[in-house]
Amino acid sequence: MGVAMCDRHAADPDKVALIHVAQDGSVHPYTYVHLRDASNRLANVLLARGLTTGDRVAVLLEQSPEAAIAHLAALRAGLVSIPLSTLFGVDALKYRLADSGAAAVVTNIANAEKLESLVAELPELKVVLSVGGATGCSAGFETELARAASAFTPVQTRADQPAMMMYTSGTTGNPKGCLHAHRFLLGHVPGVAMPHEFFPQPGDRIWTPADWAWIGGLLNVLFVSLLSGVPVVTHRPRKFDPQHALDLMTTHGVRNLFMPPAALRQLCEAKVPARLALRTIGSGGDPLAPATAAWCQEALGAPVNEFYGQTECNLVLSNCAGLSSLRVGSLGRPVPGHAVALIDEDGQEVPAGTLGTIAVRRPDPVMFVGYWNNPAATEAKFHGDWLVTGDLAIRDDEGFFYFRGRSDDLIKSSGYRIGPGEVEEAVEKHPAVAQAAVIGVPDADRGQIVKAFVVLKNGAQGGPELISDIQTFVRTRLAAHEYPREIAFLPELPRTASGKLQRSALRQL
Repeated sequence: MGVAMCDRHAADPDKVALIHVAQDGSVHPYTYVHLRDASNRLANVLLARGLTTGDRVAVLLEQSPEAAIAHLAALRAGLVSIPLSTLFGVDALKYRLADSGAAAVVTNIANAEKLESLVAELPELKVVLSVGGATGCSAGFETELARAASAFTPVQTRADQPAMMMYTSGTTGNPKGCLHAHRFLLGHVPGVAMPHEFFPQPGDRIWTPADWAWIGGLLNVLFVSLLSGVPVVTHRPRKFDPQHALDLMTTHGVRNLFMPPAALRQLCEAKVPARLALRTIGSGGDPLAPATAAWCQEALGAPVNEFYGQTECNLVLSNCAGLSSLRVGSLGRPVPGHAVALIDEDGQEVPAGTLGTIAVRRPDPVMFVGYWNNPAATEAKFHGDWLVTGDLAIRDDEGFFYFRGRSDDLIKSSGYRIGPGEVEEAVEKHPAVAQAAVIGVPDADRGQIVKAFVVLKNGAQGGPELISDIQTFVRTRLAAHEYPREIAFLPELPRTASGKLQRSALRQL
């Protein structure tokens, strides 16, 4: 993957891979030659520090050239890269770094400070590199690369050899590491070509506000674009602003956009610049309101092609207006190369118009290898040869899928998958909390938001101040998108006779 995304385009020394727009608005182009040489240097640094084939390298960076370089270096060296969100607090980072046995972390000064208290508890961690300079626990990224050679012979890899690991939240327990193989880069090409109307086309240039720590931003935008020779605008504002987003796309000639529905809804409130020239808009993660789709077509000049996938098996359904294959409100039809169906509890396909669970038949190039060190969970994800997504849908007579909800308790908020277990564990660490249960509740802007039901310890008093304190407590330990935006206090949690939590009763409340 590291070679495919870089080397053949580096034959042209002037070919631009990334257009980095810094927080101050300054623009810095990066060529494929730069990415190749810098990732070669970093590969040399990592191997010199004792990393060997299959070791894990965590990339704890926002959208940036250094993040792209870190992933490329790991892949070129036969290592496994792990994208991690800078939104994560110390508890979330500690779990993922310890569970993966990460041998290296590439980050920046601000996030290296989060690691200071964790390094001593991570015995397998050999090196931390920090963009912007050294810290107490890290060496300077730029200094280390400057000392290393720019020549490196990439490690030869097989199609089924592990390449990346992405953590995804489930409904119970801690997040699980989804291990993917080198094959899944090429496997994503049809799934990006569909929503982006036969991508790539001459003049294409792509951007997304989505975090590269998630599969949508990293694979659907950065990786496939590098492979295709399409320049990627890299810029993630500290807070999404719809007017800023439209101005950014206009200024830098963005033609292809991946934007979650929640962000598209916000664009409706902004003024669209006359020079905006979008060719394609892809969206996924939450259902898109028909009114938002109509506004995008009218105001932005391009239809919104919704698509569907999940971390374990990404981008397998899509709309494509150019094929007259667009139904507003649908997830689309199966992308060429993927066998997707709706199945019942017995693993049998259901007919059109019948509610079923979205399932993907193996083998499939974008399907995960398995959950890291969790064969039982991997086995439970399948029903025979069907990978069972847990998402409920119906299919019409033309083959379009329509999302109808989850078959479990996973929360989907602004495109993020949030497992209640991790949030509950964080809430229960608060000194005033005895027990906590978390569900997703409907929200007009985010699809769902996290709501926590809390049983307090004796002597604790519920009220606005405690609600705010619990929210801050969780936000700083997990991530800004995971904290409970609503909290209710209960004398006890509803449970079955055997003591199992009844989330259905909480939803009724």
